Formats: sequence, structure tokens, C-alpha cells
Amino acid sequence: MLPTLLLAFPSLLALLDGAPRARVAAWRGFWFGFGLNLIGLYWVTEAILVEAARFWWFVPLAVPALSATLALFIGAAAGVAWFARAGWPRALALAGAWVLGDLARQFVATGFPWNPLGSVWEFPGRPGDIFIQLAAFVGVGGLTLLTVALALTPALGRRWMLGGAAVLAAWATLGIVRLQRPMPPASGLTVVLVQGNVAEGQKWNRALMVEIFQHYLRLTREGVARAGTGPAVVVWPETASPALLQQDPVARGLIMEATGGNPALVGSVRFDRAGRPRNSLFALVGDGTIAGIYDKWHLVPFGEFQPHWLRIGVQIVPGGGFAPGSGPRTLHLPGVPPVGPMICYEAIYSGEMTDEADRPDWLVNITNDAWFGNSTGPRQHLAAARLRAVEEGLPLLRAANTGISVAFDARGRELTRLGLGVAGTLEVPLPPPLPPTFFARFGLFIPGLAAAAALLTGLLARRISARG
Repeated sequence: MLPTLLLAFPSLLALLDGAPRARVAAWRGFWFGFGLNLIGLYWVTEAILVEAARFWWFVPLAVPALSATLALFIGAAAGVAWFARAGWPRALALAGAWVLGDLARQFVATGFPWNPLGSVWEFPGRPGDIFIQLAAFVGVGGLTLLTVALALTPALGRRWMLGGAAVLAAWATLGIVRLQRPMPPASGLTVVLVQGNVAEGQKWNRALMVEIFQHYLRLTREGVARAGTGPAVVVWPETASPALLQQDPVARGLIMEATGGNPALVGSVRFDRAGRPRNSLFALVGDGTIAGIYDKWHLVPFGEFQPHWLRIGVQIVPGGGFAPGSGPRTLHLPGVPPVGPMICYEAIYSGEMTDEADRPDWLVNITNDAWFGNSTGPRQHLAAARLRAVEEGLPLLRAANTGISVAFDARGRELTRLGLGVAGTLEVPLPPPLPPTFFARFGLFIPGLAAAAALLTGLLARRISARG
């Protein structure tokens, strides 16, 4: 569908050119953004249907409301771009304002930076490997800036289209060259990713708790046996353990028995001192000793907590939901390279992956995408995770409850995967990390600066032209 951008964005620019006022341009941009997000986020309905008996009334409201909220950022970008002179200044201003809007929606009201346009280059296989390499320098925000700018070139004439083709060729060349550079030696550790494939409707069924736990133990034994006698670490998905591991040493001991004494990273709920639940990852070693705990800090609004800043008069999340963690953290386990955990949709937050003072050697993403069925949701989520590996220059290994479980190296190349709806394990030699990328060093400052420069250049071109 990528070529459709060459029609959609020139059409948007034509609508802005024909707008008599900035308010009209913003309104047209809003509807453009509404349609874009309505199609891209339809899968949210799948999550609501899991509890359709309680929230059936929310089905026709959720996706349109979310799409309208995100469309506000695109509407604002269109309104600002209207002030630039028609032609390349307005196109450049629109690209810059679009990316600044994307950066804003990463932070406003806890943020929801899902589906940035830069992720359209995350093709499967070699083509995607090539085009996403630029993210190591400019992040997905920089890819979005280039994507919008290139998509607007058909509206600017043949010369601009030829220039865009040259930029695309240089982009591809950079990716090819980067992929050919040698990798450092691997650590020799095997990561066992466990995918239980437990339906969302069964996950919290108390009558099935023992059966689910035994199912994960059985898969773990099988995976460790296939991994061989070398050092290994086992990874279970988000909230995979039905037992509350913090207060259940017997369950922890059974997990460690199944791993053959190898360390384990296990998703489980825990309760803090205030009695609030937390969505956590437990690092287990030895006979079940807790070597570290990571708490999810980017929580899903209305899924994991009910925002106090938006009153809708209905209690969707009982008790206010989960308490957030304190932020990125690196866990250190005996015999395991330092690891940076991410839980579920934390993988969509570009530039917020790692503890900058304690850089990990690899990233682990545990998630439960069972909420979203066989829709585009799990695929979009996976695309975001792949881009994080490239941005940070770190291998990323992902254990998903119902799939897609996958391993990416530090350049985002897929090593192996377990698809949707399959129970099983992946045994993956842990890929080596790369030195910190340009983006890892400077983060969101890079796409933010580039977008601001594009916007200001577009807006100031009117004044420069007038003075000339």
C-alpha cells in the first residue's frame, strides 16, 4: 500500500492550497488524519469484544474517538502548514509540522505514538532490512519526515520527483552498506522464548490456572532441552504466570526446575506496598530467588488504568487499575548480559527504551497480543519493536503470549519467529550488541530538530521571497 501515499499526500496538499483560511486547512487535515487512523486502528475493537458483555456499548465509540483524538495533531499540522507559501515551502512545512505532532502525541496525556508513518518502510525481509537502517541515525521520526516529504513530491513537479528518487536511492545505498558491515562476536548464550498461546478469555479463569501454569512449565522443559547444555535464559510473555510470583516461592521453584537452573524472565502481576497491582517482569535465578523486578511504566489508558484527567462517568478499569513503574531499567543476572526489559506496548515509544546511565546489551519485549486477535494490531506492534532494535543498535527478543514471538539482531534483521496462534518455543543464540547508534546517543532531539528546521524553513520562505 506504500504507493498510495503518492496519491494521498498530494491530495492533502491540494486541499490545503485551496483552503481560504488556516482554520479550514486545519479542519481538512483533521478529516485526513481521522480516516488514516480509523483504518489503522480498527483492531482496537477486537480488544473490546473480548469483554463484549460488559462493554458492547463502547464498540462504536472507541475507535472513532481515538482516531479523532489523534487526528487533532494532524489537523494542527495542516493548519500551521497553511501559513507557508504554496509549493515546496508548504510541503516542507507540512512534513515538519507532521513530525512535531507525532513527537507531541508521544507525551501528551501519557502518549500513544502508534503507527508513525515512518514505520511503512518496515517491509518483511531484505527490503525492510535496507530501508529501516536509517532509523539508527534519525529514528522513526526522521523516517516519517522523509516519508511525508517524498510523498508530496508528485505535487511539486518532475524536478522534485527526480530529486526524491535520488534521495530514495541514497537512502537504500546507506542501508545496504550498513548491513554489510561485520558484527561483533556473540555471547554464547541461548535465549528460550516461550509462547503459550493462551486465549485471552482463559488467561484469568481461576479454574484453568494450574493447567496454564503446567502448560508453560512443559513448554519450558521442551525448549531448554532443545537449547542444549550451554548457558541459557528463559523468557515467558507478559502476565504469563497465573501465580503471583512475588509471594509464591513454590511457583518460582517450579519455574526454575523447568529451566534446569537457568535464569528466567517471567511476566507476572504483583502488588506493591500500597496494595496496587503492577504489570511486572521477574528475573529469577538459582532456586527461585528474585534477582530483579521491572514494572511497566507506560500503561495503556482504559486498558490498564483509568486516566484521572478524562472523566467519562463509567468505571472501566476497577480500582483505577495498575500503578506505573519508575521508567527504563537494566537488569543484571549472573551469566546473562545486561538486559533492558519492555512490557507490551512500551515498544512503541521511540527513544524511551533504555536506561542511559546503564546501557543494556540486549532488549527483551514481553507482550500479550491475544487481545487483538488475528488483525493488523499484532503486526503493527511487531513493526514498532523491530524499529526499536535498529534505533538502539541492540538485539531485541520478543516473547508474545499468542504470537508473534520473534528475534531481531541489532540491525533489525529477523532471525526466527513463531507466528500467531501457535504454542511452542524458539531457541535463539543471543545476537551481539552494536556500539550506541547516533540516535541512541541523542534520541528524539534528532527528529525534533530536523522537523523544526523543516517547518521554519517552509514558513520563512514566504518572507524571504517577499523581501526578494
